[in-house]
Amino acid sequence: MPVSPLEFRYGRPETKAIFDERNRLQRLLDVEAALARAHAKLGHIPQSDADIITKAADVRYVTVERVKEIEDEIHHDIMAVVKALTEQCGSAGRYIHMGATSNDIIDTANALQIKEGLEIVLDGLKELHKTLCTLAERYRNTIMLGRTHGQYAVPVTFGLKMAVFAEEIYRHIIRLEAALPRIAVGKMMGAVGTGASYGKDALKIQELVMQELGIESETAATQLVGRDRYAEMVSILVNIATSLEKFATEVRNLQRPEIAEVSEAFDSKKQVGSSTMAHKRNPITAENICGLARIIRSFIIPAYEDNVLWHERDLTNSSAERFVIPYTIILTDDIIRKAVKVFSNLSVHEENMIRNLEATRGMIMAESVMLALTGAGMGRQEAHELIRQLSMEAVEKGAHLRDVLMVSDEVRKYLSAEDIDKAMDYRNYTGVAGEIVDRAVERCKNRA
Repeated sequence: MPVSPLEFRYGRPETKAIFDERNRLQRLLDVEAALARAHAKLGHIPQSDADIITKAADVRYVTVERVKEIEDEIHHDIMAVVKALTEQCGSAGRYIHMGATSNDIIDTANALQIKEGLEIVLDGLKELHKTLCTLAERYRNTIMLGRTHGQYAVPVTFGLKMAVFAEEIYRHIIRLEAALPRIAVGKMMGAVGTGASYGKDALKIQELVMQELGIESETAATQLVGRDRYAEMVSILVNIATSLEKFATEVRNLQRPEIAEVSEAFDSKKQVGSSTMAHKRNPITAENICGLARIIRSFIIPAYEDNVLWHERDLTNSSAERFVIPYTIILTDDIIRKAVKVFSNLSVHEENMIRNLEATRGMIMAESVMLALTGAGMGRQEAHELIRQLSMEAVEKGAHLRDVLMVSDEVRKYLSAEDIDKAMDYRNYTGVAGEIVDRAVERCKNRA
């Protein structure tokens, strides 16, 4: 009976399949078979026996059910796999697992699964990057309110907001691409990392196994691959998840009815927003991203604690990693794909952006007027204090800032009515936002 929501609610089937029992067993068998082939290449065992082991190392023959039966008897997961494989190999079975310790097989299988999972995460990041760049280009010149501390700031463009998001995802792509070969590494050096059980060819055996499996090998290990590698992986995934929560939080805030500048797609013919409030159109996917990002972040502690083991190893990392590795990869992939869904179907309400700009009664142009005064000869600090006072006056009177400026003798000493109108036009105060968007979009196109 399923208990974890990962089993029945969250995660994409293709990503979960990488970490299911059947695929996990297959990766363990793949490593055992690669080890047998390495021994055969070096003349340690007959090639014919390595061929038999390779053919039998398949979940069609070595089943999850049989491995569980054996584990129930002997209480050792990897020896259960070894025994189940041996049953399928006849006399060739005597060469299975030769020289290996459990974590030679476990950690190398981990690397295969991690590599496959992170490549899926990378594909999702690239799709999200492209989606955000498309929005940045489309809304390059769409002016909206910039907000700091939740308050009116100065104008910004929606294109720039999306370019900022796109660049953050671009950095995650670069991080993950650089780290993946460092993270997905195996080892084949026996019980304490000396390779003694493999004899004089230990380094060659390890090299051959990893070459066949398409991953790098640990240069120096204890019984385990260094868990700093897994901690790095989780750190990157947590960083990605936190960015996605930030983006989703922005959508949620901008979807507030009193702001209403963007909104998630909503199927008004079928979708239900509330069991009682029939009018509701909730940002449920963005909220789901935020909630799952918090779960992903929670794995940062065990990921780092799993690096603190006694001497050449203990078993305190094992149970934790059964959660940490699959959950972080599956859930990160899940929220990346949900972010793609949110932003590729995002409704952008430009008319409400204009409405909100106008609703500030010119307050967002205070900086622009201050700089105009400075440019006309007033000292910067003096101009700042003057505009601060006039802004407070406008707020108290419920007046438009322009009207207060027009009757200020101090302002009119420096600025004509035309100067004031120019300084108050938010269309003139988006700086080089368009050029920034162009640079971000160009990077996206060059990468493609």
